[in-house]
Amino acid sequence: MISPSPASSKSTGIKAGYWPSSSSWIFPASAIDTSYFTHIYYAFVTLDPTTYTLAITQPDETMLPNFTTTLHAKNPPAKALLSIGGAGAGATIFSNMVRTASTRRVFINSTIYAARKYNLDGFDIDWEFPTTQQDMDNLVLLLAEWHITIKKEARFAGKPQLLLTAAVYFSAEFFLSGNLSYPGVAMWKKLSWVNAMCYDYHGSWDPSQTGAHAALFDPNSNISTSYGIQSWIKLGVPRHKIVMGLPLYGRTWQLEDPGVHGIGAPAVSVGPGDNGVMIYSDVVDFNLANNATVYYDKDTVSTYSYAGTAWIGYDDPMSVYYKMKYARDKRIGGYFFWAVGFDKNWTVSKQAAIAWELWGNSH
Repeated sequence: MISPSPASSKSTGIKAGYWPSSSSWIFPASAIDTSYFTHIYYAFVTLDPTTYTLAITQPDETMLPNFTTTLHAKNPPAKALLSIGGAGAGATIFSNMVRTASTRRVFINSTIYAARKYNLDGFDIDWEFPTTQQDMDNLVLLLAEWHITIKKEARFAGKPQLLLTAAVYFSAEFFLSGNLSYPGVAMWKKLSWVNAMCYDYHGSWDPSQTGAHAALFDPNSNISTSYGIQSWIKLGVPRHKIVMGLPLYGRTWQLEDPGVHGIGAPAVSVGPGDNGVMIYSDVVDFNLANNATVYYDKDTVSTYSYAGTAWIGYDDPMSVYYKMKYARDKRIGGYFFWAVGFDKNWTVSKQAAIAWELWGNSH
């Protein structure tokens, strides 16, 4: 593994991160080191459930101009995008919005208005998740209409065309909950790229055994990043439009027996952190304070640590290094982190940026 150092100014590909605006008082946009990122998402703004316009709050009104100005003034500068939705938004509001041409139009117009008002470079729709075929069909209509409107607006305004991305399930098919699948090429032609959320494979909903919640490989199931990325390629999404998600947080369990501590070890409940979730910087601190044993698991390409009955599964510089090799081998477009501000002294972010370039140059 190479030592972390600043990313090359000649870097290629997408190196993105979601910035939770709700924690701006802890980690402001000015603290983001753009040496390691090309695109930063403001997360999140949701929809007004009645009008289907963007629900820009008073704090958003203050933070959004600062967000874009700060990122554009950085050296190197980063693109500033607005992520709409998120896990807390609920799926119903999107399902209702995409149902008619008139509500889709109102939504689209409000996004473009916001983008130009706050000098944003584009949008990201984070709908978690469409649940019916009708949802998927209407999502295609939304993206098609959004794409056309974006192109027309850029031409008439004489401004750069806004980016349009989507945060999506790790797999192109929802194979754990039926046969629903994202639409094919007709949908992806309208997007700049897709952000596959390659994490949360295991967690507090399954407290009986430990799990690598962002495993690159899983010898026992299809619940893995490699399966997910392959499914997007198989669907027909151009490789350069596939962006692999990486978590800057771990998921924790309380072991049943501290002497049995591998991946899949029996557990009795969630472990330390917030309902079994611990951001990466806290993982590092916990490991140090508790003299934890840290183990890199090459079979899953993930890392875990344990101290007594506490067990944490996460990504660290080692696992991210080899995930970048996989991403480059598959020739996909890049990667993103959830979330900027969760790292420890940029160690994981640095390693990802450097390894991305290293493995890219080796091909």
